[in-house]
Amino acid sequence: MKPSGNILFSGVGGQGILLASEITAYALLATGLDAKKSEVHGMAQRGGSVVAHLRYGDTVYSPLIDPGCADFVVAFETMEAVRYLPFMHKETKVVVNTHKIAPPAVATGKATYPDDILTELARQDIATFKVDGFDIARSVGEIRAANLALVGALSSFLPVSEEVFLEVMQERLPRKLDENIAAFQKGRAITSA
Repeated sequence: MKPSGNILFSGVGGQGILLASEITAYALLATGLDAKKSEVHGMAQRGGSVVAHLRYGDTVYSPLIDPGCADFVVAFETMEAVRYLPFMHKETKVVVNTHKIAPPAVATGKATYPDDILTELARQDIATFKVDGFDIARSVGEIRAANLALVGALSSFLPVSEEVFLEVMQERLPRKLDENIAAFQKGRAITSA
């Protein structure tokens, strides 16, 4: 595990992207690393795109990730995994929620959602880890825990122990802690096997 890296979180409004990036940032800080985070959530309340940049290492001066420099991409929606392809490189690991959210053009019938959206990542030889975050969330009894399932899947690639993540969640999550921890652990099991 590298002691420094760049993580891009992407999805649409209401998926808990900002909380997921916050939990990850605090876990990295708790291990003694420097971490800087930035987010853009313009039309998030209307289901628009949300992205959070998170950089970590011994010393980090800026939270923004340059194109071609994301070591990890956590996509909370399938199409969002491909939207940020310009930020990836050959060694990028992509954790992608298999859940699809139809953008307005698809919902109104003006366009169709591509069936083979993730084949573009495969064509580029980018390591992709599929996580059914919503299935995990339903299985633990808290549908809003899908974001923590994805953080769990990401966590096995980071220089942070599971215990540190659990401590941060205990400090930062105001409710449904047991369900969120269970979702995190199920997501982590997918990538740590």
